[in-house]
Amino acid sequence: MDIKVYVAEIDEQIAKLQRARAALLSLESDPVKVKPRKPQGSGKTKRRLSADARARISEAQKKRWSTARKSA
Repeated sequence: MDIKVYVAEIDEQIAKLQRARAALLSLESDPVKVKPRKPQGSGKTKRRLSADARARISEAQKKRWSTARKSA
C-alpha cells in the first residue's frame, strides 16, 4: 500500500474539517436574525368546551336575552 495515498486522504479530510470550522465560526460572528416565536398555545390549538360547560353558557345567555327583552 502506498502511504502517500493515505496521507492525501487525511489531508483532504483535514481541509474539509477546516472549512466546516470556518463556516461555524462565521455563523457565530454574524448572528442570523430569527423571528421571535409565538407563545405556545396562541391560536394553534382549538379550545373545546365540555357539553356541561356549553349548557351552562347557553342558559346564562338565555337569561341575559330574557332580561333584555323585559327591559325593552
